[in-house]
Amino acid sequence: MNPVELAPNQLHRFYRGGEAIARFRGIPSTDDYAPEDWIGSTATMFGPDGAGLSALPDGRLLRDAIAADPVAYLGPAHVAQYGTDPALLVKLLDAGERLPVHFHPDQAFARSRLGLAHGKTEAWLIVETRGERPTVWLGFREDVDLDVLAGWVDRQERASMLDALNELTVGPGDCFFVPAGLPHAIGEGVLLLELQEPSDLSVLLEWTGFDVDGRRDGHLGLGFDVALQSARRTAVRGDELTELRRQTAAAPESRPGARTLLSSAASSFFRAERLRPAPAVSLEPAFSILIALDGDGKLETEGGAATLSRGESLLVPHAAGAGELTGSVDVIRCLPPAPSGNREP
Repeated sequence: MNPVELAPNQLHRFYRGGEAIARFRGIPSTDDYAPEDWIGSTATMFGPDGAGLSALPDGRLLRDAIAADPVAYLGPAHVAQYGTDPALLVKLLDAGERLPVHFHPDQAFARSRLGLAHGKTEAWLIVETRGERPTVWLGFREDVDLDVLAGWVDRQERASMLDALNELTVGPGDCFFVPAGLPHAIGEGVLLLELQEPSDLSVLLEWTGFDVDGRRDGHLGLGFDVALQSARRTAVRGDELTELRRQTAAAPESRPGARTLLSSAASSFFRAERLRPAPAVSLEPAFSILIALDGDGKLETEGGAATLSRGESLLVPHAAGAGELTGSVDVIRCLPPAPSGNREP
């Protein structure tokens, strides 16, 4: 099987953004509310619409192609543990305005309350920033009582919620691991590449000023009394906060031209490498998604070859075999959890 290029898959959402994705991808910007590009997606948006699935160049949905030949796409070890589920969703996200404060439930909560296989632990790789002080907010600075949090949500006390979070200035190359349950927000002017569990589960803590009815749609249909129980309300600070944030330039080199971007805590959910051929970097057989941040390169595998330039993405099936990336390209390689990894109980 050959590596295949994946077309942009921008989705309409309730918050502004998308122009930076269009510019990065080299396509026209046609929707001011298309802030997410779901790359290699076999998942759909939460709710009745079901948008989000990626198509292959021949028109087939990637989800259907994997279901028809899972071992070729995902590899025998992955299929033995996860079946036809790639266990990964990759996105580009462009915050055209500050996102509301929100969080995502974990796998155990999603299974028990919603009957779903995945929660939404995620990681952010900052690609570009705009403005004088690009910012993210991540985790509460001090412990927050459940009744206090519920009161902030009910009264929509936006300033109280933001002030309670760790505020962090960010730039290209920053990398964040965001475990499920951790309240967060992303500031205007941040373009990031996101790896996550393949779900679209969000609990909104804030919605005033956004084109969404949080009292109706902000709690996954569970009511806030139930949904807020899955939020992490204990403080995130010190060494823990430091561990959640890394610089890709300082990431350890796993082999010539490849750096491991995420901590071991993330590896049971997804993995990411930064590839900079010098002059070449080897790739073992694996289902993966490659996104070029800059430059031009060529991927040659046992199954075939493909070129890769800034803004382009490639899906590499396991059956493509071992490969070698060459050229001046700067690539993020996104992978599902290793088959031997243990998921949250």
